[in-house]
Parts: sequence; structure tokens; C-alpha cells
Amino acid sequence: MTFPTFTSTQIDSRARGKELGTHRRKAIIANLAGYSDLFHVAGATAAQVRAWGKQALERSADWAPHLAEEIAGIAAGAGLEPWQVAVVNARTEILAAIDATGEGECSTSVVLPGNDLPPRTVQTWDWHDHLRDAPMLWELEPSPGHVVRTFTEAGALAKIGVNTAGLGIHFNILRHECDTAELGVPVHLIARRILDDATTVEEAADIARSATVSASTVITAVTSSDAASIEISPAGVAVIPPQPGGVLQHCNHFLDPDLAVGERHATDRPSTYARLQHLQANTESLKSDDHTTRALAMLSHGPDDAPVCAHPDQTQPINQRWETVATIALDLPAGRLRVHQGGPCQVTEATWQTF
Repeated sequence: MTFPTFTSTQIDSRARGKELGTHRRKAIIANLAGYSDLFHVAGATAAQVRAWGKQALERSADWAPHLAEEIAGIAAGAGLEPWQVAVVNARTEILAAIDATGEGECSTSVVLPGNDLPPRTVQTWDWHDHLRDAPMLWELEPSPGHVVRTFTEAGALAKIGVNTAGLGIHFNILRHECDTAELGVPVHLIARRILDDATTVEEAADIARSATVSASTVITAVTSSDAASIEISPAGVAVIPPQPGGVLQHCNHFLDPDLAVGERHATDRPSTYARLQHLQANTESLKSDDHTTRALAMLSHGPDDAPVCAHPDQTQPINQRWETVATIALDLPAGRLRVHQGGPCQVTEATWQTF
């Protein structure tokens, strides 16, 4: 089982978006429908979603006009309105606006071994099981000679990824008491702009600081010699450096002590603490230069252990069903992603997709 892939041939933002929208039209429409169902079950009206989509598009155009143009291009190719594609890109912001909660979410581990050895990274990506067909792998060239490869959802501009300048990012959601229904720049666009423009962790943090956001997330930026978890929220941006030994691990709660005062995610999803403890307890295996070994070190199931590898409870409504949809490692020297469809309990050496 592998995720669908698409390689853009266009460098112009709008043309690139229209090309993607044309080729991935069915998947983008299906993803929008899946999110519409999710928002409805979580308590949002269609009118609210439309208003939030338009607001997200306005904020995006103010902050990064070329990315708003790309969203408009995707909409044109897929036969949608731009605000509808903006909804897909702003799904984190919309979920924060309606204060959606539930158990699940992602775990990330990065180790910088030093001695000019490449970083060892891996993360699980958990999401709602009815959206398991949304992910895709996308290669694009935002500027001549600069290639971005990202694991994302159909219609979303980026998520987890690498660029050929030697920088990669992991991605985990957070929640803060300052999250608001006055939508700001979508965090998925921040991820995309980092992949497009950043070559260092410091540049990635500067890009994050330049955006006014309404929802919280953490983007862990990694290069061959540096890493940091960039915690983003309406209350501010904090940069979390590696621990001694080059170890940097993050789940779904704030690590910065000032931002942690407003922590919301862990009040509803306390397993985030247990998942981080699991990563810490398995750091030796997570230091491995083998991505399969690192993935298997993430293997832990609830309820008896930390639910790093999640499986949906089909008795629950769609907004409370969580599944580890993908397990992902970054190969920075190659500028590639290693992607396994599913959780760590299904990983073997043969199940990796190199992109």
C-alpha cells in the first residue's frame, strides 16, 4: 500500500495550483467533503465554515499572496471556489475555532548524532480514519533549482516535508487557551513557506514569527547540524532546542514553560504525556540510522501502554475516531521522504515508500 504521488511541472504559483487541482480533482473534492462532515459533527454550520474559509483566504493573501494564488489555482483546476480550498488548508484553524477535542494525534522524534552523521527522524501522523484516503506525496519546484517534497492532504499546500536546501520539517498539532475563532494564517501555509524559503532552523523560526495565527501547532525543523521544535500559537512563538545528546522529541503539548501555562490539548488528551515518555524511554532505538528500527521504536498501543500507534474505535462518531495514517522519516541528505502507510505495528523493511 502506497500513497498517491504527484510531481508539478509548473513554477508559477497559480499555474502550479491549477495543474494539481486538475490532476487530483476527485481527491480534493472528497477531502473537502470529508472535512465538511467532520466540521458538521463537531458543531460547525455550513455558513460558519464558508465564512472561515473566506477569512483564511484573506489572511493568506495578506501574508503570502503567491500562496493564496496557488490556492485559487487549485480551486480552478478542481472546479471549486477558492474559499473551499482555503477550508482544507485551514482545517486546523476551523477545528480550533469550534474547540474540537478528542483523543489521538502525532508523536515526533529527532536525534542529531553529531560527527557529520545525518539526523535520525521519525513521526507518526494520526488523523480521523474517514480521511485516511486524503494524504498524498507532492513534489514541486517553488523556485528554479529548489525542490520541495511534502506529505500532505489533497488540496493542502504542505505538511511534513523536505527541501533540497537540506531542511526538513515534522508537524504536530497543539491547542492553547488563546486559540480563537478569528481566523489567522493557516499553519499549513507556514509549513509550506518554510519548505519554500528556509535553509536554516533560524530562518524557519523567523517565518513562523512573521505570521499572525489563530490556532496552535509545532513545526520541528531539522538540518544536518541543527534542529528545533517551533511552537506556534496566538500567544507567541517559542523555539525548543534539542536536549543533551541532540535529542528532540515532541507530542501534542507545549514544552515551552510560558506557553505551557495556556495548555489546552493535554487537558482533553492526556495521553500526549505518556507518548512523550514512551519516546524518551526508547531514545536509544530512535537514534538508529535505520528508519525501520526507528519506526518500530514508536510501537506502543493503548490502553495499557502509550497510544503512539492509534487504531480507531468504530463505535465512536467520526470526530472521535483516530488512526495512525502514516509513519514518516526524513532523509535529509537525499532530500527525500520515507513514508509507510499505516502505523508502526505494520512497518517492515518492504513497506516503505521512498519519495
